[in-house]
Amino acid sequence: MVVGIMIFHETKLKGAFIIKPEKKEDERGFFARTFSQDEFLAHGLNATIVQSDISHIRTKGTFRGMHFQAPPFEEDKIVSCYQGAILDFIVDLRSESPTFKEWIKNELSSENGHSIYIPKSFAHGFYTLSDNTQVCYLMTQYHRPEHAWGFRFDDPAFDISVPDKIANLSEKDRSYPDLYLLPS
Repeated sequence: MVVGIMIFHETKLKGAFIIKPEKKEDERGFFARTFSQDEFLAHGLNATIVQSDISHIRTKGTFRGMHFQAPPFEEDKIVSCYQGAILDFIVDLRSESPTFKEWIKNELSSENGHSIYIPKSFAHGFYTLSDNTQVCYLMTQYHRPEHAWGFRFDDPAFDISVPDKIANLSEKDRSYPDLYLLPS
């Protein structure tokens, strides 16, 4: 069987990529590559994965985020949805970037197979579009709870909106301060 390649599309936020698998289909189903160190390096992306995590969310309408790791433990991450579907949000927190504080959203699902490469100094969050959703994270830095930060998805500095009512939001995510109030 011929192995497929990955198709990289840079977003309007420099360094953030939507990655689509090239599926090779036959009567059994399909086969697709979801990670290749060589292909990531060829696009100038960090391919040193040190940790992989999975998040299982039971309820449609759950929001997780907006999360990031503070210096010196910033991380690049690759986020994929292996079961169900999410509306994925990233915010550029690089103060020197021309897209500072801009955000994008993309649908990631088990059906479309898309992933997103999120560079260091970006915040990340998602809204579940279906029950029993599973999200996988590949990270280039070990998680350090003492350096985990966030801000509320409804921070007035942004106009992040979700397609329906939020059914579930953790107390931690609900109580994050506005971005400008975070320690530097």
